[in-house]
Parts: sequence; structure tokens; C-alpha cells
Amino acid sequence: MQIITTKKDLQAAVKVCKNEGKTIGLVPTMGALHQGHASLVQKAVEENDVCFVSVFVNPTQFNNKEDLAKYPRNIERDAELLSSIGADFVFAPTPEEMYSEEELNTTFAFDFAGLDKVMEGKMRPGHFNGVVQVVSRLFYLVQPDKAYFGEKDFQQLAIIHHMVERSSMAGTFGNLQIVDCPIIREDSGLALSSRNERLSDSEKLTALAISKTLFDSLKWAKSASVSEVQQRVIDTINAVPGLEVEYYEIVDQSTLLPTNTFHHAIGCVTVYCGPVRLIDNIKY
Repeated sequence: MQIITTKKDLQAAVKVCKNEGKTIGLVPTMGALHQGHASLVQKAVEENDVCFVSVFVNPTQFNNKEDLAKYPRNIERDAELLSSIGADFVFAPTPEEMYSEEELNTTFAFDFAGLDKVMEGKMRPGHFNGVVQVVSRLFYLVQPDKAYFGEKDFQQLAIIHHMVERSSMAGTFGNLQIVDCPIIREDSGLALSSRNERLSDSEKLTALAISKTLFDSLKWAKSASVSEVQQRVIDTINAVPGLEVEYYEIVDQSTLLPTNTFHHAIGCVTVYCGPVRLIDNIKY
């Protein structure tokens, strides 16, 4: 496995792969890798001739500098995991390599068709501008045939689909296929997340109430309305000492707009467990 730190070397490696007629799979990550990421990489390895993984904590998608500073980083451990599961190339640039000074200090403009105005976008203004900025740049640099994303970040996934499906972008990225991959959970039910590293042992136990409540809501949905289930989820989680719901929205999976039916609906939640912000979701 080769670790690449510059765009020039990355494009040179991609050119060799393309000249040899190899298919390329890309897994964009921010590092602090866990078995959720590993499942994406394993799928990319299985479905493509070559697998590229980016490990880059993207500063332009953080609207909280303290959160950016605290985001876990461990490139040595990440590289060890990626090598063990068959990744071929790791792209680990610095922010200065990835962006010009102007790009680092200017909000990336993009038409989200309203997908950025709800849930995460509402709570974290500018977050998805940074996501689209870095993902589109990785697509340009790596020119993958397939790119792999986890469903835990469901709103992000919907926005990436929107970006690629726009006719102008689809032409730019060729026949790029976005591959949706299911949430990977611990045996306890807790959704795997890099932010889990910031939880104490007791906080991890407390956080189990998030996924348990979401799974319980599937039963509640059989006899209650969308608004009733939504409120019950919020009340149940907030009743757990140490947890505070930022939002819980039940929305249409395609539009991300609020819905009054459970058909094609997904419930998306953000919860503070102590100082750590956790996200999860459940499909109805």
C-alpha cells in the first residue's frame, strides 16, 4: 500500500491505473477509522481493481473550530488498518496541499436545491458547502468508477447523490456510481463513529439509549402518528441523564422534507452525549 500526500503524486498514480484499464474505487474519509469505514473499504476492494482511500480532516466543513481541533487523528493506525484490508493507495494531504489560501477562507458555492436547509444544514451553516467542496475535488483528482459512503451520514449521502446527478456534474465525473453502504453498529447497537473515541466508558453506556430508542420507535410507528413518534423519541432520549437531543426529524428519504407518513421515511437524530455530538438514523 502506498501513502500519497500531494495532488501531483495522486494524479500520477491515477493515470497509471487508468492507462492499465483498471477500475477505481474511492472511499473518502476523515480518518480515525473504525470497522464502519473498514466495511466501505472492503466493499471497494471487492468491487474494483484498485482502491483509493482519502484520509483528510477537511477544515472547510467544520463551522466550530474547537470541534475541528478535537477531531481524532491517527494516520499510523489508520494506515495499518487500511493495509490489512487491501487498500492500494491512501491520500493524506495537508489542508494547504488540498486548498489555496483563498479556498480555505471562502465558502464554496453550490446549489443544494434546499437539501442543506434542514437538519444538519440548519444546525451547522456552511457544513455541506465544505463537504461538497472536498468530495468534488476528490472526484476530480481520483476519477473513480465507484465511490463509497455510509448511510449513517444520510443527509450528506443525499447531497452527494444530488451533486453527481446534476447533469453538468455527471458529465464531469463520467459514469461515477455512488454506492450507499449500511450503518455498522457495535453489538450493543451503538452506531460506529470516529467521535465515539471521545466518549468515556460511562458515556458509551449512556449513548446506547440513542439506538435503542430508534429501534423501539419502529414498534411505536405501528400504532402512532409521525408527530407522536417524533415527540416520543425526543422525550425518551432527553429523559436519560447525560443526553440532550438537538433535533429528531422524520423526513422523506428522497427530499429530506418533513413527512406525515412512514412510507419511504427516515428518522434522523443528533444527540449530545456530554460534550460529544452524535448522529444516527432509522428507516421506517
